[in-house]
Amino acid sequence: MLFNSIEFALFLPIVFFLYWYVANKNLKLQNLLIVVSSFFFYGWWDWRFLGLLVFSSLVDYSVGIALLHQEDQKKRRLFLTLSILVNLGMLAFFKYFNFFVDSFTNAFSFLGHPIDARTLNIVLPVGISFYTFQTLSYGIDVYRRKLEPTRDLVAFLAFVSFFPQLVAGPIERATNLLPQFYVKRKFDYAKAVDGLRQILWGLFKKMVIADNCAEYVTKVFDDYSMLNGSTLFVGIFLFAIQIYCDFSGYSDMAIGTARLFGFSLMRNFAFPYFSRDIAEFWRRWHISLSTWFRDYIYIPLGGSHGSRFMIVRNTILVFVISGFWHGANWTFIIWGLLNALYFLPLLLTKNNRSHLNTVAEGRLLPTIKEFMQMTFTFLLTLIAWVFFRANTVTTAFAYLRNMFSASLFAVPELIPWRTFIAVFFFLGAEWLQREKMHALEFSHMKLSPVMRWGAYTAIVFIILIFGGKEQEFIYFQF
Repeated sequence: MLFNSIEFALFLPIVFFLYWYVANKNLKLQNLLIVVSSFFFYGWWDWRFLGLLVFSSLVDYSVGIALLHQEDQKKRRLFLTLSILVNLGMLAFFKYFNFFVDSFTNAFSFLGHPIDARTLNIVLPVGISFYTFQTLSYGIDVYRRKLEPTRDLVAFLAFVSFFPQLVAGPIERATNLLPQFYVKRKFDYAKAVDGLRQILWGLFKKMVIADNCAEYVTKVFDDYSMLNGSTLFVGIFLFAIQIYCDFSGYSDMAIGTARLFGFSLMRNFAFPYFSRDIAEFWRRWHISLSTWFRDYIYIPLGGSHGSRFMIVRNTILVFVISGFWHGANWTFIIWGLLNALYFLPLLLTKNNRSHLNTVAEGRLLPTIKEFMQMTFTFLLTLIAWVFFRANTVTTAFAYLRNMFSASLFAVPELIPWRTFIAVFFFLGAEWLQREKMHALEFSHMKLSPVMRWGAYTAIVFIILIFGGKEQEFIYFQF
């Protein structure tokens, strides 16, 4: 079920009514309603994969109970290993089996010993990368004694399957989200209204910006060999906007929807294209995943402590794993490696935490230096995005070679003017609101009801009139 679908427009108010007007006096009934609603939401795509979701949840719930009663460190490690093997085993089979088989056969063919190995027709369960990491964090945190394991199975199932963020995040930590299922929720009108604003902005980003960009980007990448360099540059520029608006739009809708039910999800994007270096970009892009890799892989490996070799090793490893998490294709691995190469000079010179504040904080415009820093960082991300978007490594290098030709300075062959106008309006709105949680957060402004409702109405009409052809969310494939 898509957030931008008629089905969800019917589903949400029904669940909202039952949650606040039927089950509002019974916490366990509210949690059970969330579980049932979430299973229905997830099963809308393919009910057969509900078994995987339930199985993964039961494994980690049982591991948590086992760790609660176990003090022997060897046995505790055994239970944690079981959780990791089960979760990563499912992820590896459904997402990476064919990739490993193809890579294996290609390697032998390259060495002159071709072998015949068959791949399987495997359907990737929607959201498996997200809920797998979410349940893994629970087991690891219980093992580390950072979290008391729950005995409440319904609350745990609600935590894992919570429908606003089940399919594409944010990847929640059990330490943040699970305790919220233990306490009685009270309807907060102000939070609910702000949640609706964030949902509206997410819909605008997805339907008006991302979906319109998607049509142009697809044309450019399909015909890249016949287009000039400037057109290819426009194509990758609009892909950068598309993937940001597509994914952050989903996160906005997820966070806003959760607020309607009294829950607070972690922020997943913080205006990343206004970053002054790559380190700042990664603090602002897909925050829930970046911090997950930091806390559960990078720091346990030693982080930025130890020898220079270890620092370089840890950084490259985390970025490559991050790329591999996104998809079973060498293009994603190169994308991760490229970002590691961008990041390492900042880390090795200890400049990776130079920009912890918001750019041009308290000012309307950035300085010339800040503008140049943002431009350079954005250009680096564009080059990396080519590998993320291309179907093969060969295609990515060919795209870059054609783009960085003399025709880069020619007039673009295809210019989607309406999309460009929408993009620059969007970027302007986000720039003005970059110190807030989202672009429609008006709590700090003294706006009259007429102005506020005028803005909401205008955005609704823009969505209805200029919304592009419906496209599936990009991150559903991960």
